[in-house]
Amino acid sequence: MLLLFLWRLKATDYYYQYTECDSTGSRWRVSIPLNPGSCSDLPPPTRGTDCSFSCPAGKYLEMSIQECTPCAAGSYSLGSGLRFDQWDAIPAGFTSLASFFDPGPNGEDLQACNSSSWTPQGVYLESNRDECTVSLVYAVHLEKQGSVSFTYQYPDNNIFFEFYVQNEQCQEMAQTDDQKWIKVTNNGEWYTHSVNLKSGTNILYWRTTGILVGGKMVKPVLLKNIQIEGVAYTSECFPCRPGWFSPAPGSSSCEPCPSNTFSIKDAAFCTPCPEHHYSHEGWAECKVRPPCSEKDYFQIHTACDSEGKTQVLYRWVEPKICVENVTGAVELPATGQREPCPPCNPGYYNSNDSTCLPCPPGTHSDGTSACTECPAGTEPVLGYEYKWWNVLPSNMKTSCFNVGNSKCDDMNGWEVAGDHVHSGASSSDNDYLILTLVPASLSGMTGNEFGQITFVFETICSADCELYFMMSTTVVESWEGSKGKQSYTHSMTRNASVTFTWAFQKTNQALDMRRYVTDMVKVYSISVTNVIDGVASACRVCALIPHNSQRAGSSCVPCPAGFFIDRDTNQCQECPPNTHLAGRHTYGQDACVACGPGSVSNKEHSRCYSDCSFTHTENNRTLTFDLSPLSGVASVTIGPSFTSKGTKYLHLFNMSLCGHEVIHKAAVCTDNVTVVSNKDDESDPAQFVNSVDGFICQSTIIPADGRGFRMAISSQSVSLADTFIGATVDSVLDGVNATPDLFPENLKDVPDINFFYRSRQATASCDQGRSSVITVRCNPEKSDRGEISVPSTCPAGTCDGCTFHFLWESASACPRCSEDDYHQIEGACKGGVQETLYVWNEPKLCTKGAPLPARSSVPCEAIALWLKVGVGGGAFVAVLLISLTCYFWKKNKRLEYKYSRLVMSANKECELPAADSCGLAEGEEPDDDVVYTQKPSLLGKLRAIANKVTDFTGHESVQLNSSQSDRWVLG
Repeated sequence: MLLLFLWRLKATDYYYQYTECDSTGSRWRVSIPLNPGSCSDLPPPTRGTDCSFSCPAGKYLEMSIQECTPCAAGSYSLGSGLRFDQWDAIPAGFTSLASFFDPGPNGEDLQACNSSSWTPQGVYLESNRDECTVSLVYAVHLEKQGSVSFTYQYPDNNIFFEFYVQNEQCQEMAQTDDQKWIKVTNNGEWYTHSVNLKSGTNILYWRTTGILVGGKMVKPVLLKNIQIEGVAYTSECFPCRPGWFSPAPGSSSCEPCPSNTFSIKDAAFCTPCPEHHYSHEGWAECKVRPPCSEKDYFQIHTACDSEGKTQVLYRWVEPKICVENVTGAVELPATGQREPCPPCNPGYYNSNDSTCLPCPPGTHSDGTSACTECPAGTEPVLGYEYKWWNVLPSNMKTSCFNVGNSKCDDMNGWEVAGDHVHSGASSSDNDYLILTLVPASLSGMTGNEFGQITFVFETICSADCELYFMMSTTVVESWEGSKGKQSYTHSMTRNASVTFTWAFQKTNQALDMRRYVTDMVKVYSISVTNVIDGVASACRVCALIPHNSQRAGSSCVPCPAGFFIDRDTNQCQECPPNTHLAGRHTYGQDACVACGPGSVSNKEHSRCYSDCSFTHTENNRTLTFDLSPLSGVASVTIGPSFTSKGTKYLHLFNMSLCGHEVIHKAAVCTDNVTVVSNKDDESDPAQFVNSVDGFICQSTIIPADGRGFRMAISSQSVSLADTFIGATVDSVLDGVNATPDLFPENLKDVPDINFFYRSRQATASCDQGRSSVITVRCNPEKSDRGEISVPSTCPAGTCDGCTFHFLWESASACPRCSEDDYHQIEGACKGGVQETLYVWNEPKLCTKGAPLPARSSVPCEAIALWLKVGVGGGAFVAVLLISLTCYFWKKNKRLEYKYSRLVMSANKECELPAADSCGLAEGEEPDDDVVYTQKPSLLGKLRAIANKVTDFTGHESVQLNSSQSDRWVLG
């Protein structure tokens, strides 16, 4: 491929061009006519410069003499490089390609990205704001090894920004992850990224992909000042763009025109604006100054004077662009009346000159009185507490960043206002107004919490304003639009120096003007606990050196981890077993809080966790569970889901059910990783970018096959559980509801075990933090590791965004086997031997534990003893029944005989004989009413019972009395 480098000769009809380099690295300079039909009077070919020849910066190659010549004033040259810093339009050679590799949920091709592209914004190039994949492509041929560098802003990690290089065969050049994946920038700051290039053709790609999971718009990537080194030579100089100039020949760059000046293209100097006109730095034209209005000034509070007074002052927003002395203009309001200064903040005292100074070490003050030393046996409670804003504290600073090239560093981004500090005016509405609390070293007190920061704020907005709260360079939380007065608390879990930053932007649209001047954020108070170099507003009891120590006295000593201060002795005492230190004090044994059900404490008493064992007593039976097979980090991927434009994404949950005493060894989720996998439990999560850890964490995954990436992308990692509440068969624990109705009913006799977790970190939608429940269910049909699922009605694992539910079915969730889980079966006696078998109860709902007893056998007889006893007893009963039957039959006959005699006597004489004269006929037996003088035998008792039986014919017997009339009546 022949690259043409053109140089046109003035007042001639031809231009010079180099031939293609030969194998020896040489070439020829030839003349080419402007009109193809005119070939007369052309200079003859001349040997050209070496193929590797190039001019230094500020010069270009004059083809007529083949020498390097300085650029004229108003232009510049990089020598062997190219620079692109004018973005009124996409420069020639650049191409913006939009693509959408995802098919829709039903397989259809989507054309929603046809309008997505990189957009020029004057001083920078802006990426797309949607979820399309857009590539900015530029091809360049280098004669020697070179490099490419560019300045960028990348404030939002919800958009993926990568830079890579391909050769002319479209093969990606070898790059490290640091070279390919661009580092996220702080809000308002510009970073520079450089990559070395090889000689030959290099195709440069700047590619962005937005992730709009949740519907929140992403902040775009901004590019400016792209510079490429390594081209052969520059045959002409580049003119300075409008609003810029180069005052001297041989310049390698142009400078922006100062404020209130302007310039045209190819300018060597800047022209002042006419009267009543203005311009900002780098403007190509001047605008008419508008009449001053209320939007052009702001108020401030003066510092306290020697009399302890302050007053309100009004100042013009700088740079001032309005005019006062025209019709309709407002004047700057007069200075307000002098008022008493607010008191000093806690931990400070009022000096003789009415300024607030920090109390000396070991002392404390509430801000209204002098500093006093802490009593013996106490120590100051160190931290920061700012609630009065007469002046900005010495450890806080304010600044302003502009996404363009305008200067706003000289402006205060925030202003104090007595009872609050608020964002100030800015030169344009898309400026970042920064408030920073300089590094504070934290001193951990209890558990995994090394300190807390709490601030009260509100935002007043009429546009798409946004407030960011950052810890060091990481965005912790953000709020969009107007928000009422509220409090936010964040816990620090790592002992390190931390910088807290509040960044406010009125709009993220490219506006180089002030339209939303009244939009602001107000911060009423800021409180930081456990700051080593902080101040104190109060004292607390401390642990004293033991009396038997050589240093015994009233000096305070820190208690070891897991120890509290005894109220009686002021000595350090270790917390009881299975308790953890809670709260922000360690005074008294009540600081040691008992762990929840089914949990134990670690050695440091800093947290509670499950040791994978659980017991439950029900119906006089104790179930013992061994959940150790579930102790490793488990993962469940939910999806796929699709955004409004069809982007496919997955929810990845990593969870650690039990067995992890140290939370940093539990579940870890990371952003910007290239593989969806569990990290090694022994790995340090600090080595991963934006990693979070906890008992349960969540990441949003963009599959590699979904957006044309060569790898999976992980983002939006959050911790869902950093505190283990406890494990129980109950559905509610500490205010967290397991909601059993979300899952299929458990039809087995083994109860579900609910593991309850909580994350105290508040979010914009969950002011009490998030909570999670893992329901562990016995299912013998599953493997020991089991399977994890989420509710079918809540496919993202949560129905309200604050409480997450998981069902973990596993054979390991069944109780350990015991003697109640099997029964014995005795076989028949065969050959004098009887075998006994033991089998599990069906269905088997236990695992491991007691094994089945071995098969046993015992000697036996053909006829069993019990059978012999049964036959003998049956025969005896049969004989007894026959005897009784015969006896009662004979007795009945006798009664019939007596009755017939009585009837015959009555028919003969119509009178009954006297009772005392009745006699027995021959052969009759005496009266059956026998009186036994000794204890009757069994047969005697039966005979006595028979004698008392009434007439079997149903007639009623009447007892006769000898003293009565001898007449009787038969009824």
